[in-house]
Order: sequence, then C-alpha cells, then structure tokens
Amino acid sequence: MRKHRSNTLRAPTMNTAPESIPPIPIIPMDKDYQLHRWLCVIALFMASLNLRPVVSSIAPVLGSIQHDLDLSGAVSSLLVSIPVLCMGILAPFSVKLSEKWGIEKVITFSLTLIGGSTLLRLFIHSASLLFFTTLLSGVGIAMMGPLLSGFIKKHMADRAPSMIAIYSMALALGAALGSSLTSPLNWKLHSWQMSLSFWGMPVILALPLWLSVLKQHPSSSKPNSTVAYKKSLELPWQKEKAWILAVQFGMLSLVFYSLLGWLPLILIGAGASKLHAGLMVTLFALIQIPSGAIVQQLLKSHPSRRNWLIVSSIMQAAGLLLIFFSTYLWLAVFICGLGSGMLFALLNLLPVELTTSPEEAASWAAMTQCIGFLIGASGPFLTGYLHDRTGHFNEGILVMVLISTAMGILSLTMMSKEDSLILSK
Repeated sequence: MRKHRSNTLRAPTMNTAPESIPPIPIIPMDKDYQLHRWLCVIALFMASLNLRPVVSSIAPVLGSIQHDLDLSGAVSSLLVSIPVLCMGILAPFSVKLSEKWGIEKVITFSLTLIGGSTLLRLFIHSASLLFFTTLLSGVGIAMMGPLLSGFIKKHMADRAPSMIAIYSMALALGAALGSSLTSPLNWKLHSWQMSLSFWGMPVILALPLWLSVLKQHPSSSKPNSTVAYKKSLELPWQKEKAWILAVQFGMLSLVFYSLLGWLPLILIGAGASKLHAGLMVTLFALIQIPSGAIVQQLLKSHPSRRNWLIVSSIMQAAGLLLIFFSTYLWLAVFICGLGSGMLFALLNLLPVELTTSPEEAASWAAMTQCIGFLIGASGPFLTGYLHDRTGHFNEGILVMVLISTAMGILSLTMMSKEDSLILSK
C-alpha cells in the first residue's frame, strides 16, 4: 500500500514538472478564458475568409461585366489591381489606426466596410459605382490584413503556427469559394450584380463574432502602455529581415495575382479546354486550403523555415515550367498551387515569430504587405501587357518562373540554422 501511494504521488509530479502551463486550463476559473480563446479562433477564421472573395469573384463574371458596362481589358483588370494597390498603400496606416482604436476595433470596422461595399454591388449599373465599391472593399482589406498577425500574436502567440495555418486555410477557402461559386450563382440568378453581392453574406456571419470579442474584453483592444506601444509601432524599415520578407512577399503576390487574373486563359493557351481550365483553376484554389496545415506538420519534423521556403519556391517554379511546356497540366496546377499556398503560410508565420509583441507583429506585417502588395499589383498588368505584345503567355510564364527561382535564392539569406532552432522552441 505504501509503495502504491508513493507511485501515485510521483506520477503527477513527473508529468507536470517539465510543463508548468498545461495544468492551468484544468482550473475551473479558466473556463471563460478557454471560451474566449475559441471565440478568437473562430473570429480569426471568419475574418480571414472575407479577405479574398471580393477579388476572386471578379474573374468568373468579368466577361459579363465588360459586356454590360462596355469596359476594355485594360480597364477591367483594375478590378483586381485596385484592391491589391490599396493593400500596399494603406497597410502602414492600419497600424496607426490600431494605435488609436485598438486592433479588434479596426478589424471590426474593416469587416463592416468590406461587407457594405460588397452588398452595394447589388445596385451597380455604371462603371463608376463598380470601381467605387472596389475601392471601398480594397480599403477594408488593406486595414484588416496586417492586423490579423497582431491579433494572433496578442491572443494566441503560443499557438502561432496553428493559427497561421487556420488563417491561411480560411484565406485560401475564401478565394476558392469566390472563384468557383460566382459563375454558378451568376447562371442561377441571371445577374452578375447579385452574384457579386452574395459575398457580403460571410461578412454578416463574421461581424457578430467580432462584436462578441469586443464585448468580452473591451479593454484589451487598447494598449496598456502608450510609450511601449508607440515604440513597437515603428515600422521596421531598418531591419534587413523585414525587407527580405517584404520583397519575398512581393514576389509571391506578383505571381499569385498574375495567376488569379490570367490562369484560365493561360491554361487554355496551353491546350486545355474551357471546362478543364475552369476545373484546374478550382484545383489551384482548393489545394491551397490545406497548405497551412501541411506546413505546420512539416515544421514539426523539420523546423527550418528557410529550407521549406526554398522547397516551396521550387515547387511553384516547377509547376509553372510544366505549364510553359504544356505538359501534365493537372500536376502542374497541383504543384504550383501547393507551393504558392505553403509560401504564403510561411511568409505570414515569420512576422509573428520574429517579433516580441502584438503591435510589433502588426507593424512587421504592415511593412511586408505594403511593399509586397505594391510589387504584386503590377503582376496582372505586366502579364496582360506581355500577352498583348506577343499574342501568348510564354514570356509571362517565364518571368514567373524566374521570380519563383529568385525567391528560393533569396531564402538562403533569410535566417541561419540557429534562428530556425530558436523559432522551433
């Protein structure tokens, strides 16, 4: 009996000594904290879900928009470029707004702006109103995007890789839903205005969640120390790693938004039928949904962020090369989409892991997205310009291959093995 009691007393000590944090949630008083954490996770997912449908829903009905509003190809391409430009130009200002209002309030306001502008598309009968709603939604996306990294750092820093995986999954899911369901909606509703405004519905579902986040912890939306907050809000213009991240994000955005706007025509030019091209575009979007979770699992077995950046860059370049040679198109789209999704997850994870506070994480994300989206906004235009000059997409694809290769080379300077070991702890 004495031996038995001795063993039972030792077991908890051995299990809990190495880990001081896990036993805390067992305490009954932490039930509200756990509920708040789950609320933050769901709110993060729903906010991320609304970042891309506004842009990805344009391409499936672009032909109808051009016909009804008499828009040229160059002008209609601005429907994709304007939101991306807004993301680049306005990203730093989102950090300043969060200094005054708090991260959660700015995200909630941004969602309201995205939802309102999207629903307003129901009443579009002129090009000017269409571009006005595009500008408003671009402003909302630009303000919310960088702050989600700060939100993760603030509420779920101990689960950053998992939260970035959820963020990336929701982002890819939103893009996939927007690109795959808008055309059937247009066919069913006989109105591209109604099919575009439909994407205000996910915003309506997200807003109550964010209002609940504010209601539960209204004081958490503002910093405790004005001095410390102002210090952390300085954009990291002098930090080399921040610049490398920003340039890499710009390269990724340039390739991604070029494919987002032109991939169907690129695949048709490579020999695919319209039906197969549409299905492959859906595959390109869908394969990015689990990419964040895949990255999370890969990092558990091999924690070097740098090495996975290189592998992902090679995957994206290899897929583009297969498209260039018009061979194994399904495999090409699969590899390219997975590589692109993994790159996005990694480049959004690093600002969270390389910083020490929610505000600093937001400032790093703001700089990364500012530079990155300004570079990326040129992608669709340059691809279209090269196509207009040559009559095919070969040059544009080769440029994207070179950019993907350059991303892998640039990743060699991103961080040392020691940095990777530190981040993995």
